[in-house]
Amino acid sequence: MFLRQAASFLQRIRLYPSALALPIPKCGRPHKGSHVFRSGGDAWIKDNEEFSWWVVVAAQAAIFLGTRSNPAFADGVPIESISENNAEAADIVGLRRIDDGSVVSNIHTTKWRVFTDKGRDAFLQGKLEEAERFFLSALQEAKEGFGERDPHVASSCNNLAELYRVMKAFDKAEPLYLKAVRILEESFGPQDIRVAVAFHNLGQFYLAQRKLEEAQIHYERALEIKGRVLGYGHQEYADTMYHLGMVLYLQGKEKESEALILHSIRILEEAGQGESMVCLKRLRRLAQMYLKSSCLEDAENVQRKILHMLEVSKGWHSLEIVLAAEGLALTLQTAGKLREAQELLERCLEARRTLLTESHIQVAANMLRLARVGMLISNQLRKGNPSEAIVELDKAKGYLDNSIRIAREVLNKSVKQRGRLRNGNSAESGNNGRLAMVILLQSFDSLGLLGLTKRELLESRDENSHLVEAEDALLRCMSSFKEFAHERSVSGFVEIKVEYVSCLKHLASLIEDITPEGMQHSQEVTMHELKQEISRVEKEISQMRRNKK
Repeated sequence: MFLRQAASFLQRIRLYPSALALPIPKCGRPHKGSHVFRSGGDAWIKDNEEFSWWVVVAAQAAIFLGTRSNPAFADGVPIESISENNAEAADIVGLRRIDDGSVVSNIHTTKWRVFTDKGRDAFLQGKLEEAERFFLSALQEAKEGFGERDPHVASSCNNLAELYRVMKAFDKAEPLYLKAVRILEESFGPQDIRVAVAFHNLGQFYLAQRKLEEAQIHYERALEIKGRVLGYGHQEYADTMYHLGMVLYLQGKEKESEALILHSIRILEEAGQGESMVCLKRLRRLAQMYLKSSCLEDAENVQRKILHMLEVSKGWHSLEIVLAAEGLALTLQTAGKLREAQELLERCLEARRTLLTESHIQVAANMLRLARVGMLISNQLRKGNPSEAIVELDKAKGYLDNSIRIAREVLNKSVKQRGRLRNGNSAESGNNGRLAMVILLQSFDSLGLLGLTKRELLESRDENSHLVEAEDALLRCMSSFKEFAHERSVSGFVEIKVEYVSCLKHLASLIEDITPEGMQHSQEVTMHELKQEISRVEKEISQMRRNKK
């Protein structure tokens, strides 16, 4: 049974976690149902590197699948800072011009700006309650100085709403967002860019709560206005298009979502922003979508593009490019392009050894991935070139031995640190220990499989020695888990228990399939004990999963 499982396992091993024009995907092509609006309009400039302190600023801070950036707050902009090509933007600050270019102001204007600045600074320092007090004071000054329906009030409402959104005080945020939209529509008309930005903010507010229909409505409205006012090649238009695409993706409308995200990327590329961080993040999201839809060729094309961009901009001197290369290697492995996947992982290992240390847990993880790819390559070679297949298995065993050694070192260090530390560093230590435990168990499991695979390749030689190696590796997996079972920080997680059960089941299958004379250590654990342990841990896993719901 275990030999059959081993052969099956080899077929499903998976890795863990240029500026050329993006090709049209073969899977999920853009189609006529895409939410793309066409009309015309003028340009509006926004600095993407710094916060833009307009009355209402598009705050790119909504949470998308675990990723979020800093929120943006509104503020006034001095008239003299506005370029000639963007003279119309002077009105965005909501201060009324007079003929000589000065601005109508009063004591409340100064206080409003001071409170807004202090609120923003407090927020950036993580002092949310203090930020709330300043923003509330700014709102009060705006009402007293300019009236309830003035754009200054809309600005303050938006800032306070953004703060409440980050604080997850959604019931307080929503009426403020809506009030800001109403004031801006009354002040500037329903087709004004400031209204579009307010609708974008509302879209991200609803998306943060997974109210997808409401988010879609407001993003679509924002997109329509931005397209008409800014033009269909503007980066702000592309930004709202991308976020709308993410909403559609969460709704299960994958083809429509893909079309919008592709279009938003092309707009950035045509604007000379194809190598920007924003474009890079969107490419990564697109690759993830293709992988989830099993569109491997499309995912590979996008991941190659990402890797090319990073190689040009950073070379192999950052962990960012290592992660990009591993992502591509995963896709290549799944597509059966094992040699190229192996070469990429070897480059990743070399880079990690340079950027980190020889004993870093990421180095161990890299070695485990290389071992698994080597085992898959050996499986491909076993019929045509068995001697080369053995060479690949020997290389894989070397990687596994080292990954086990490093993982044990990290585990022991983590346990000692957890016993001493009572500060933030203990959390990092616990995470390293948790990862090390997963790698340790997986490495032992793979080592057991490797022993059986080698036995099959060496049929005419000493079979029992490789059976002993397989049995020994799985028993070491079992004993390692028990050694650290008392450390909840490294053993009390579902994924660790799942790996442990996998080892136990493989050991049970091995004992069932192999004759007693072929086993050397089976007296250390009986089949009855194994089945009891498997049942106990599986019950724990089920209970932990129920508790998470």
